[in-house]
Amino acid sequence: MEKKQKKTLIDRFLNGIEVAGNKLPDPITIFAMLAVLVLAASWVLHKIGITAISPSNGEQLEVVNLLSREGLHQILTGMVTNFTSFAPLGIVIVAMIGIGVAEHSGLITTVMKKTVLSAPKKLIVPVLIFTAIFGSVATDAAYIILPPIAAMIFLSIGRHPIVGMVAAYAAIAGGFSANILITSLDVLLAGITEESAKLVNADFVGAATMNYYFMAVSTVFLVFVATWVTVKIVEPRFGKYEGQVEVLEKVTPQENKAMWAAIGSALVYIGLILCMVLPADGLLRGENGAFLQSPFMSGIVPIMLFLFLIPGIVYGVVVGTIKSDRDVAGMMFKAMSDLSSFIVLAFVAAQMIAFFSWSNIGTILAIKGAEALQAMNFTGVPMFIGFIFIVALVNLLMASASAKWVLLAPIFVPMFMYLGYSPAVTQMAYRVGDSITNPITPLLAYFAMLLAFAKKYDKNIKMGTLISALIPYSLFFAMMWIILFAVWLLLGLPMGPGETLKIDI
Repeated sequence: MEKKQKKTLIDRFLNGIEVAGNKLPDPITIFAMLAVLVLAASWVLHKIGITAISPSNGEQLEVVNLLSREGLHQILTGMVTNFTSFAPLGIVIVAMIGIGVAEHSGLITTVMKKTVLSAPKKLIVPVLIFTAIFGSVATDAAYIILPPIAAMIFLSIGRHPIVGMVAAYAAIAGGFSANILITSLDVLLAGITEESAKLVNADFVGAATMNYYFMAVSTVFLVFVATWVTVKIVEPRFGKYEGQVEVLEKVTPQENKAMWAAIGSALVYIGLILCMVLPADGLLRGENGAFLQSPFMSGIVPIMLFLFLIPGIVYGVVVGTIKSDRDVAGMMFKAMSDLSSFIVLAFVAAQMIAFFSWSNIGTILAIKGAEALQAMNFTGVPMFIGFIFIVALVNLLMASASAKWVLLAPIFVPMFMYLGYSPAVTQMAYRVGDSITNPITPLLAYFAMLLAFAKKYDKNIKMGTLISALIPYSLFFAMMWIILFAVWLLLGLPMGPGETLKIDI
């Protein structure tokens, strides 16, 4: 990868991160080493007697020794299950079946050409960033769908494809708690917040919209920040792409006809889905007509599969790239072959993450970190900034937003309520801290997927290069979000509809 010499402090810092990171072993080896380290740490910390009191039920937690007789049995008997139950694995494979057909039939390429040839190039990056942030509506499916498409967009206009991929991934991961729509995560976190707030006020009701105002405003800010980081910091570091660049040719009449046929099939499919979702008693609605907690939301990945698969097949049949069912099967096989490196990596990563969970090390570290912040006795804006940093650090050890909030909410929601702050404020501070380190935590399993996808364009790319490209997003997201949060608190603005900044208990 071509590098331009820079003398800025930021670039020297990122160069150091990249050089150090690229000296690390292959990611498979790293995860294997981490797995061994977790096993050893579980033995040492168990012998020392490290414990913590669970804030949710008052139970004493201790580190589980995985090198004991019982631990070794659990490792051997759970190894296959760890892999097959590794959530990102199934999501990636299922989503890529549809995406693979849409890609190899030529549909995605045609749509990208049509879009790029008709759209102002200056708007491509902000539109991509906004789409990635908005993609959190599709939950984890966004990680699978958008980065490869972003790479194709950048490649088609002569820009480095990995820059597009990194920008999309950073916007999805770092902007997971910003959106203009309410998502299933809002419902999940609000439920946890409500249960924690009832420890102080039994009548408290947590609304899924409690953070909506701040989230919507954050979306606008993040689009500008991520666009600036992409254009001014990340893209110059990658330089000119030396691989094969696809020359943008005009869409042929046959391709145009096939594309509109594919779009028509997609609209029909979307219409059928809407018919099952919009009515209160629709087939894909949940219990009592629930939308966010429904088969539609929990089944978003297979729904996205067919959203790509059906138009991909229609396009291929019309344009001539699909002449029989064997062609469709071949495209699916090719899509799976592109995932081979990720599948191997997923096996090792699944073991390490399972060991970490079984040992209770992550849970105990999270509780200890929360207790440390509580002991600092901060108040006001500094208190919330300290809380954000604690959550950001814990996020490097525990990637699940809901799992961390289950642990932290029973401590911080009541504590801040006693100080007069609404649970909506505490929840939003948590979401900020949870989001800003998402792009750089290796425990977010989709980081391994990003590395696997990036190797399509640079076979020699290493973890250090990706981390150095993602760090600027985390740093500037953190600065923007903390400043916005501090100003929001100082102005006394509500976090969402019907919410107040301060409460009386």
